This record gives sequence, structure tokens and C-alpha cells, in this order.
Amino acid sequence: MIFNNESAKKVAELLLQIKAIKLQSANPFIWASGWKSPIYCDNRKALSYPPVRTYIRQQFVDAVKEFFPTVDVIAGVATGGIAHGVLVAEALGLPFAYVRSSSKEHGMQNLIEGEIEKGQNIVVIEDLISTGGSSLKAVEELRKNGGNVLGMLAIFSYNFDESVKNFEANKCKLYTLSNYNVLLDTAVKTNYISEKDVNSLNQWRENPKTWDVK
Repeated sequence: MIFNNESAKKVAELLLQIKAIKLQSANPFIWASGWKSPIYCDNRKALSYPPVRTYIRQQFVDAVKEFFPTVDVIAGVATGGIAHGVLVAEALGLPFAYVRSSSKEHGMQNLIEGEIEKGQNIVVIEDLISTGGSSLKAVEELRKNGGNVLGMLAIFSYNFDESVKNFEANKCKLYTLSNYNVLLDTAVKTNYISEKDVNSLNQWRENPKTWDVK
């Protein structure tokens, strides 16, 4: 679910302006999974643009206040959610922790860095949602350590049906600042892409595993 329809358009516009999101259906990118993709999303770039990162931070802060007012701790998902999560925690005056993708090979071999006490209400910050697999692993780890995960906030989601089902199955509320549908609409209106590109981009989102350039 989108946090705010108007700000979703603004977030999409800003991400396109700084080229954090690139759309090129004729010359697709190759993801780590091997999928061919007409879109590449790198929300880390927003951190290099103070006005953009500030806008994103404030949208996160407003979303936390609206949907999760009883939050005790902000947690980021490594690595993309760490910096944004710190900014949100700082703005709210809350503790921060983050969840690694895998345990350290030395020391305490922690998956969670920072202090999480049993029963604390946690909001998880993520930069990008594709299938939701890695994000939900972080949620699972926080729950295993006694945290009460209220939900997750992310900058952007591809809106895959698989991700919707995964979040529902794991009983985790998800709100995003923008998403794939808003992005395409914004990209057309700002002449970033043409109407003829939209069909191919929509076909990819419906079946990304088998999509190929037509």
C-alpha cells in the first residue's frame, strides 16, 4: 500500500531525476537472479542528494507517525535500509538497529547489530521491495529475538504479486513511498519514456522470470 498518493508521485519524480531508477526496455539489465529487467533501481543514490534524502526521510517519519505511533525502535535492513533507517530514527529520537543479510564470520556472529529488547515495537525500514524474500528474513530474525514487528516501510516496490502474497503470509504490514505503477505513470508524464514503452514494462512486471525483449 502506498503511504500517500501525492508524495508517491513526487518520490518517483525525484528518483527519476537523479537517475536512481533507470528504465530501458530495449536494452535490459541483468539482475543477480539472472532475470532480464527493463528497470534498474538504486535508491542508495538518494543519499548523495540532500534535498532528496531529506524528502524521503520526512515521508518515512510521517508514515511512522500515522501508521505506527507506538514504535520503540527503528530497524534497517542491510544494506540499503541502514542509512535511511538511521535518518528516520534520528528524526524521531528513537534507538536504531539493523539486520545483516548473513551472520558475521567472527566475533559474536550477530545477525542483528544494535540493541533489541524483548517486547519492543519495531518498524523496519527498507529501500526496495522485489519479491520481499530478504526483507522478510529480517522481520523473521527480529521476531525470533523477541521483537514485535509492527510493519515495514520501503521507498519503492515493484508490486510483484509474489511480494504481496509473501507479506500477507508473514503477517507483516507494508507501506511504500512509491511503486512501479506510479513510476510508469510519472515517467510517461515527464517524457522520461514514451507510451509505447509502457506495454513492454507492464509485461515484464506481470512475469519477470520469463520476460524478454520483443
